[in-house]
Amino acid sequence: MVLPLLDASLGVALTAALAVAAVATGALTRSAGVIAFGFGAVIVVLGGFPYLALLVLFVFASVLATRFRFEEKRRRNVHEGTHGERGISNVLAHIVLPTALVLVAWFAGSDLPTIPLAVLYTSALAFGAADTFASEFGVLAGKARSILTGRPVNPGTNGGVSLIGELWAVVGAMTTAVVALALFVLASGPGLPVAAFLVVAPVAGFAGCQVDSVLGETLENRRLLTKGSTNFLGMLSAIILAAVLLVATGVWT
Repeated sequence: MVLPLLDASLGVALTAALAVAAVATGALTRSAGVIAFGFGAVIVVLGGFPYLALLVLFVFASVLATRFRFEEKRRRNVHEGTHGERGISNVLAHIVLPTALVLVAWFAGSDLPTIPLAVLYTSALAFGAADTFASEFGVLAGKARSILTGRPVNPGTNGGVSLIGELWAVVGAMTTAVVALALFVLASGPGLPVAAFLVVAPVAGFAGCQVDSVLGETLENRRLLTKGSTNFLGMLSAIILAAVLLVATGVWT
């Protein structure tokens, strides 16, 4: 879908205002704010307000998680940015694929129905929330273990996981799915496949978070991937798994 001109103009203006606010509050660097605005404008114009709203809520939740007990994270040297701000790499890692989904849907027309698109988009951001929550809350757990070998590692180590971090990953993925379902119901009315949102999206998001950890330990630690590319591939795995589950359950035929 493409928003009518008036709605599209309002959406772009709202996206600009949100990007300015994110930079002004220190949530994003200036360059990251510009990129977020550009991609966000595409999302709202081609996808609609529910897609933008879910993205904004994801960013807001990520900022809160990043700044939670920030001084303690700084002392342990596991903090994000200088003051908790997110830069270009982090923004691109989490916004390129959601934007690509909306663009593909626009080009494909009816070949990518609305419900599968919404679930895939939700799964992508469910991964983002799961990964962010697991990282930002998990580093405060005090201990972690390698996702592959189970040996103790320092919190914040690529591939290190903790029970608290994994539980927060579930919370992030599930919360994203619940909020997404509410937003899309408000936009299109009842009748959406609840299980697709509340089962497929969080399962895919959480699984993608585990893929991210495995890639972090096996490739990022060897400097074959950057943090941003690891996040990108983790999100891609969540989208692919969600697509497989949608087809397997008959939601996407």
